Amino acid sequence: MPVTLQVWLSLLVACLVISLTPGAGAINTMSNALSQGWRRSIWGVLGQQLALAVHVVIVAAGVGLLVTQSPVLFNVIRYAGAAYLVYLGIRLILIRTDAAGDGGEPPHVRESAWSMLRRGFWVNLLNPKAIVFFLAFIPQFIRLDQPQLPQYAIFLATSVGVDTVVMWGGFAALARPFRRLTRTPRGRKALNSVFGALFIAVAALLVLVH
Repeated sequence: MPVTLQVWLSLLVACLVISLTPGAGAINTMSNALSQGWRRSIWGVLGQQLALAVHVVIVAAGVGLLVTQSPVLFNVIRYAGAAYLVYLGIRLILIRTDAAGDGGEPPHVRESAWSMLRRGFWVNLLNPKAIVFFLAFIPQFIRLDQPQLPQYAIFLATSVGVDTVVMWGGFAALARPFRRLTRTPRGRKALNSVFGALFIAVAALLVLVH
């Protein structure tokens, strides 16, 4: 057996703690839940899981070590990630919320599933610190005297499963009671400004915290 029950339970708990730590992914998930509804926010969550899978593959292939050993490459990814978060934040803050549709009610802007999936993917992918973290985290649960592929597969399935449950069943669900605020232009503006500021704050942390 590539992974013992004790190791897997330790991995499960570790993944749960990591997923519950608020970050850009949680902010993106809650923003999607507020603007598009809880059910449709799953597309953003799935995009984030695709990025998580890429991170694990990067570490397993040894590319993660290259990123950590190359300050230039690390900083390029880091600043690109921060710039993308700032872009998302500013875009949220500047979105018009006073446009009226039929009957004077604000129109419901339905974002495509592909758009949410793509944004979730880039939000998680452009974070070199995630690669560094996985580089330090994964070896704790990988036994070198056992076949590597099954162990990485179990690690990936557990990480993605836990993060999906936490994001969609946790952070997205937490946003549901506040969706009533989106019924008015002022409420939507306030929520967009809050989440836009949070994106920018996470970008600042990505750049300033080493």
